[in-house]
Amino acid sequence: MMSQMVKDLFLQAGLILVVVVAFLAIHNIPQKLLANLRFRFRNKPKAQAKRHFVLGAQLLAQARSAASPSSASSLSKQALDEAEKAISLDPKDAAAHILKALALDSQGYKTSALDAIDVALSPFAAKSLTEEERGDALVKRAEIRLSMNRRGQVDSVIADLTRAVELSPENVKAFCTLGECYEGKKMTEEARTAYEAALKVQPRLKVARDALDRLGSS
Repeated sequence: MMSQMVKDLFLQAGLILVVVVAFLAIHNIPQKLLANLRFRFRNKPKAQAKRHFVLGAQLLAQARSAASPSSASSLSKQALDEAEKAISLDPKDAAAHILKALALDSQGYKTSALDAIDVALSPFAAKSLTEEERGDALVKRAEIRLSMNRRGQVDSVIADLTRAVELSPENVKAFCTLGECYEGKKMTEEARTAYEAALKVQPRLKVARDALDRLGSS
């Protein structure tokens, strides 16, 4: 009697299992579940990379407002470490390369910072940037190049800044830096045009107004 009951239970369980499997197959649930898991697995490194990037950006912001040079240096190094982790997980994300460049620049490693931002602006990674972000990155690269005081850098800086204002026409920093470069090359009219463009975006911008006074603008 007991043996028959056990057999009946197993038979019922088997029938239930068949019905469940059939239901899942009809509604394409296994394939959907597998696709969802595959998507989550594929995007997990990117999510982790984003977390490292956010933490690195926070550390760099803290470094810039740190009370002592030693604290700033320590925080910048931690930010660089987080940037490297983000890059290892998602090497095509230009934001992580830019964070790396900023962290290196804050520590005085100009050449390495320039290399990092070159990667960010390369076809390999630049697709992940909006036009405005690309413009900002070009301005930063121009600033790094100017700070290195190398001969022959001004022309490449002007090229970067000219492209930056095309991509981000409201970037007053780009216009002002461009004006300074033109002033350095004694290109007065071009410098005046750059400063006037900055004032169109920010009419009260003192740097641009002072520059135009210096150039004898009416």
